Amino acid sequence: MNWFITDDGDCQSLEFQSWDPYRPYRLYRFLTELEDILDEITSDRQRLEAIAPRVCEFLETATWLDSAYVPPDAQRGWSVSKLYTEQDYPLTVQLVSWKPGAKSTIHNHATWGLVAMLSGCERNHFWRRTEGDAIEKVGDRIVCEGEMITFSPGAIHSIEALGDEPTISFNLYGETDFPKRFKFDAIAQTAEHF
Repeated sequence: MNWFITDDGDCQSLEFQSWDPYRPYRLYRFLTELEDILDEITSDRQRLEAIAPRVCEFLETATWLDSAYVPPDAQRGWSVSKLYTEQDYPLTVQLVSWKPGAKSTIHNHATWGLVAMLSGCERNHFWRRTEGDAIEKVGDRIVCEGEMITFSPGAIHSIEALGDEPTISFNLYGETDFPKRFKFDAIAQTAEHF
């Protein structure tokens, strides 16, 4: 199942048309088509609906991703492998790995995002702002290998890696609006720039 998380933490089904490229779907073509989608579509949800089938196809044909994986850092509990970076390119494209039991801070991304699980399962906890910097938990969803979760820019979540093996995900984000990116403390009811 594939999901879209709203700014209020509402977890909705993400539906999209399957898509079949005409030839091998290489990274350069994938990135160029994503840039074209960003130019043509302004709604974050509609962008994600257009991008999701391309991510599925790319992941199906990108067997080289196995060699790009970096095991989770023992101290932090996670690691990031950037798959592509270029000055002024409007996307972050990366693999993220979490060691079993690792947990993230409660945070937003201040941009739309897509996480496709390559192995393992993660529990996403969803939160929403109530008053000022206060937040409340509104739900959760387990996302496993072969599934995808997407986020609106104001969606607030935290991640917990499940199982006995590291989780690995393909993460794709738009341009971050850093003044709007926060990590939250649910007990102190505070938010600070992240």
